[in-house]
Amino acid sequence: MNFSLLVLWVLYWVNERVPMSESDFAKPAETAKRELPASMVERMTLILDAFDDRSSRLTLEEVACRTQLPRSTVHRILDQMVRLDWIDHASFGYCLGRRAKAMSEGDNGHIRIREAAAPLLHDLHMTTGMVAHLAVLDGGDCVYLDKIGGQLAASLPSRVGGRVPAYASACGKALLAGLEPEQVDALYGDRLVRRTERTIHELSTLHLELNRIRSRRGLAFETGESAVGMACVGAAIRGPEGPVASISLCGPVRAGLLERTAPLVAAAARDVSRTLYPELSAPRRGARTSRVPVESWSPHAMERLLATQSGEWM
Repeated sequence: MNFSLLVLWVLYWVNERVPMSESDFAKPAETAKRELPASMVERMTLILDAFDDRSSRLTLEEVACRTQLPRSTVHRILDQMVRLDWIDHASFGYCLGRRAKAMSEGDNGHIRIREAAAPLLHDLHMTTGMVAHLAVLDGGDCVYLDKIGGQLAASLPSRVGGRVPAYASACGKALLAGLEPEQVDALYGDRLVRRTERTIHELSTLHLELNRIRSRRGLAFETGESAVGMACVGAAIRGPEGPVASISLCGPVRAGLLERTAPLVAAAARDVSRTLYPELSAPRRGARTSRVPVESWSPHAMERLLATQSGEWM
């Protein structure tokens, strides 16, 4: 302990009128040593507790400040937690990952998403007569949370709880488009298994398709890529950190199908997003509001969107 710290320490105890003993001079160092958790479990708990809620976004410095752990220690532990899906790392910093959110909601929030989407799925089916799906991304697969479709539903291989490669379905591609290219690469490597002759089977082609989806404001299409003779359009339900689920409509391939249903699917996905995350609907302070309503889809706009629809992947 240097002289300046010694003086401050003496003044503190005099001011508080607490009698000192010789052992008191050793207490600060001992206390600081005890306050630094020795176990990895304690340090991980401190880091997880630093995130106030599911939508918290923190920089490395903010996590270190809140946990009172050394910055280098926090960085090392965060790297391990990112690899294990407890924490996600993006351009803005860190946020809770899949495992942490699953612990807080038990089922990754799937029940909540399904409850919010159910009325919209029913409306989509009643309006179009097509099969409406609700799906989430699990690894490289698309998992169906709900399916509404009447008699037509029996002709589709999809089922609640069933899986399909995300790159082979419109609902899956809508979710993949919300990921970084490196994340998509990590999911599939170089191997994409075909479900039909039209399924995308090369990673480079998949990246081109995902770029098209992003240019269409998130609308994804597929024709015969998952099931022969069936066409599908999907759009993602977005949360604070990106897509959390997707909605799609499927039916037999016929002229004009996508033109009629794409705006309905996009609107339904937006409505579910607003129900689940009302804070996203509020305009940010100082942000400009668009003069054109996002719900408006002119024939010219739809023609431009559909001009970049999926091509032949044979």
